[in-house]
Amino acid sequence: MSSKIDCDVLIVGSGPSGAVFAKRAHDAGLSVVCLEQGDWVDYGKAVSDKPEFELTASRDWNYVSSRRNNPGDFPIDVDQSDIIPLYWNGVGGSSISWAANWMRNLPSDFRVRTLDGVADDWPISYDDLMPHYASTEREFAVSGVGGDPMYPGQDALLPPVDLTKGGRLAAAAHNRLGWHWWPGTNAIATVARNGLQPCQQRTACMWGCIESAKASTDRTHWPRLIENGARLVTGARVIRLEMNAARQISGVIYVDRETGAEHRASASVVVLAGNAIGTARLLLASADRNCLDGLANESGLVGKRLMLHPTAAVAGLFDAPLETYRGAWGQVAYCLQFYETHKDRDFVRGSKWSLQPTGSPAQIARRWPWGDDNPLFGESFHDEFSRRFGRSLSWGIICEDLPDESNHVALDYDKPDDSGMPGVRIVYKTGENSKRMLRFMAERARESLTEAGAYRTVIAPQSRESGWHILGTAKMGDKPATSVVDRYGRAHGIANLFIVDGSVWPTSAGVNPTATIAAFASWSATHLIADRKNRALPT
Repeated sequence: MSSKIDCDVLIVGSGPSGAVFAKRAHDAGLSVVCLEQGDWVDYGKAVSDKPEFELTASRDWNYVSSRRNNPGDFPIDVDQSDIIPLYWNGVGGSSISWAANWMRNLPSDFRVRTLDGVADDWPISYDDLMPHYASTEREFAVSGVGGDPMYPGQDALLPPVDLTKGGRLAAAAHNRLGWHWWPGTNAIATVARNGLQPCQQRTACMWGCIESAKASTDRTHWPRLIENGARLVTGARVIRLEMNAARQISGVIYVDRETGAEHRASASVVVLAGNAIGTARLLLASADRNCLDGLANESGLVGKRLMLHPTAAVAGLFDAPLETYRGAWGQVAYCLQFYETHKDRDFVRGSKWSLQPTGSPAQIARRWPWGDDNPLFGESFHDEFSRRFGRSLSWGIICEDLPDESNHVALDYDKPDDSGMPGVRIVYKTGENSKRMLRFMAERARESLTEAGAYRTVIAPQSRESGWHILGTAKMGDKPATSVVDRYGRAHGIANLFIVDGSVWPTSAGVNPTATIAAFASWSATHLIADRKNRALPT
């Protein structure tokens, strides 16, 4: 086994959390290496300006790993899960396949136990993350309109994406209803910024953005980091972390996918940024005679409390042409009217709605947002297609997911990957609180679209292929007995191991998580740098 890497900061995973941490560490003068099990994206397959897009998008950009079989993927068994986790293994992580909704957590999301008597409070607050939200919003070229009263202190965004004809109808409807709405905030450039170009409104955000308008870290972070001396190693699957007698990570073992050879890397600090599945997998796979249940798992919580944000959608059909084959697929507007707990409802917490166009001809034929009970194909195909295409609008509903230790990630020794590392088995059941919340939200979204002028609405109930938000599995907290990492993401009892992805979330909030994942990585890195200067960490 050869040793090829020795650096100050070694990061596992190149998505938003890994890239933000890398930038902070590199800017502070630390040597940075990132190991990424996948490869760079081939944007030659991004063809949303060509007719073949309708035929190739689901093949080349599929967010279900078992269908795309990219080289960086690994086996994942979802037979016991209500929701299929969706992610991308490659440079940029899941920022490659995300819709680029950019939503800060709300202040209440950090105080769920205090406010609503459920789950846990975070050990940090909205105020703690505010400067980090602001800095990452600049890095990700976030567009939108500042000043939403739900978000204290958010401003200085790029101009918003087009509200569209459909968005204006929905906004006017909410004004009449007295309901909250706000122009969409998206990590989508509307002016040239940070290597990105203005959005051309193709509704192709999740299937390869040909204009380089959507912020993915293979475009916003890594090119300049590499140019300035950071190192990114692709095709490097980390299979084990090794801990020494001093309870520090002494080595990271990874396999070169091309040659199959094992290598050992060492660093002063190791940072895990592999999402709540990949990080839990690695910690559990690093078990040895000194930590039989996995690394950093004295609390027994590694892999547990998986949260996947149950989602639903409601589509409205309109008589007037709305041109909803164009627009930002992420969100042209959002609604937080029903976000906070209300005493008259039979559930706690709430949901955020994203207003979306319904997209191109092939997108009209997909399950989202129509559901399985509203088929397009058959004798009525032409009539139904003409009713939907360019004349429909959708609210996508994200439901806060309360943590439950029975929802978990486990190793699957029967299905190893090509390096011999065990695959993953997901066990997840949607909670009753979430089910009640989704039913309530779907009815309210139907009211919204009806008020906007829809002559028919279609409710797509909870979607199984909707696990874009993968959270929990390495809980953050102040007490080692009931958490995996501290408020800065440092593993309890392992001074040089940090976890900065969504796995550390104590609760899931009810909004898209990338903004807070990126802000937390910035917060964690800033703390690391300060500790390093104060010699609280090894050099």
